Amino acid sequence: MSFELAVWHEPEPITRERARDVFQAARHAEPGGVPARAGERLDRPTTPDETPGKAEAAERHPGVAAFTERLPGAERLSPGLVLVTLPPERADEESAEVFALAAECGLVCYDPQRHLVHNREPRGVHPAMEMRTGDGMIVVDPDLRLVSDALTTLSPQNPFMALVVFGEHFVQTSPELSGYELEYRDSVRGRMFRTHVPDLAAVQEAFAEYATGGRAFLERHDWRLV
Repeated sequence: MSFELAVWHEPEPITRERARDVFQAARHAEPGGVPARAGERLDRPTTPDETPGKAEAAERHPGVAAFTERLPGAERLSPGLVLVTLPPERADEESAEVFALAAECGLVCYDPQRHLVHNREPRGVHPAMEMRTGDGMIVVDPDLRLVSDALTTLSPQNPFMALVVFGEHFVQTSPELSGYELEYRDSVRGRMFRTHVPDLAAVQEAFAEYATGGRAFLERHDWRLV
């Protein structure tokens, strides 16, 4: 079974629901890239933060041409959208390269397996920060929406997620029966702290603060030195 990533241009950050709509529109396009069901509602419920879903085609953009020139194996599903198919055994390594190239070309990247979209912005304050997940995803300098959305995918198949600035500090989390274990390490001082938080919202808030240079989460929770 192959691993797929879809790449195209969006002028503003988008939700993963919209990303799924655009990808499905390209999937069901007629030859020549014309959406076969353009304007029809997708057969799924919408979420509170989006209008009723409609199939939409990705627009042409010079970044798409630049992306395909640098990644010759990419397939045009429509004039404005490129599909990258990766072998499963190399998906983790090669997808990180696709994420980085898409960002460099000013494009978004949708991962339909995880139902996650990589936007170009907004980003955190550490350009070298890496997001790492238990199911193998590695993203350098992830956008903040991706960080928040990726935390919702924690499961037995994806048992942890971390934001790491190597040599300086990191924050990581794992689900527990009654909430989440949250850890923070100050690598410079060689100290690790651990706490328990009851819900995902608290984890998302801590990760967002960490990514943007804040440390209020260290004051908000009761930590123990480990």
